[in-house]
Amino acid sequence: MGARKDSNNKDSDELPVTSNTLKDKEDPSLVTRHSLLKEFASYLSIERGLSKNTVESYFLDLKAFFNFLAEMKGGNKLRVTSDELNNKKESENSSPVTRYSLITFTRDDIINYIGGLKDGGYSAASICRFISSIKGLCKFLIIEKVISDDPTETLKTPKQWDRLPKALSIDDIRKLMDIELKSATATRDSAMLELLYSSGLRVSEIISIKVNDVNFESGFLRVIGKGSKERIVPMNRRAVERIKHYLQELRPGLLKNRQSPYLFLTNRGMPMTRQRFWQALKKLGGSVGIKLAPHTIRHTFATHLLDGGADLRSVQKMLGHSDISTTQIYTRVSSDRIRKVYLEHHPRAK
Repeated sequence: MGARKDSNNKDSDELPVTSNTLKDKEDPSLVTRHSLLKEFASYLSIERGLSKNTVESYFLDLKAFFNFLAEMKGGNKLRVTSDELNNKKESENSSPVTRYSLITFTRDDIINYIGGLKDGGYSAASICRFISSIKGLCKFLIIEKVISDDPTETLKTPKQWDRLPKALSIDDIRKLMDIELKSATATRDSAMLELLYSSGLRVSEIISIKVNDVNFESGFLRVIGKGSKERIVPMNRRAVERIKHYLQELRPGLLKNRQSPYLFLTNRGMPMTRQRFWQALKKLGGSVGIKLAPHTIRHTFATHLLDGGADLRSVQKMLGHSDISTTQIYTRVSSDRIRKVYLEHHPRAK
């Protein structure tokens, strides 16, 4: 994400937060943004019960927003890392706190920021996520009585229809699945790709799968999704075969006589990471000229099921959506595809 490109800048900024953070401060109107993020992170993880990955996503979004405010109004950018955010004590290597006049932000500031994201080519999904993070911060500041009016209260988000990346065609999927991989980790990467399309998993779900979660006999997989919700999803025969091949041929060598409950491992025998998974997926797509986004295969899974006549409730359960309205977005994708076929092939449609 381009808005996060300033994450290595060396200075930190200041914003108002709660009375707990203001302890021992000579001037309670000045407090580090680092402290704000740490208090907000505690609120998200403890009071709202969000996962570490979700809290870090909030952190990165707000860090980018703070740096935008600093550039616009004059000030230093924020250096604090997500690792420092999760530590109770300040890192010995972190930069010293700089103090300067309080920076506040208004609804117009947020609109200008969103406009910059749009001009920068950000997708509607990314912009929605940034807005959600800023809304969460404002809600926190109101709860703590730092601000009285919410500048995001009437803020509109991009239309939900624009949030989905395009689904791949069946021909593109065949190209991906039929790649002849020659790398040392080919059996692992092909197994992950096949399972991703077979079961429509999220990236966070596929890297968290444990060996005991796979039932080869029945062809089903136990998945822990968002909010620690468990669901059972089917696997096709090709996915089962590729996972078995990976378990027999490659995984023992990655472990090097060690033990790990996780199914997919890195070259060092550690649990697969989001970054390494994305690198492997990107490399696979690039080898056949297909541009992939992290969720492209999952969206393709849902779209192809609906195109094939699957009912919406079944797709909802397989995807792990708590609200069927989220799954209904895919019906728009399928309808658009039907219309395209009609316009291309019906003699009276042109």
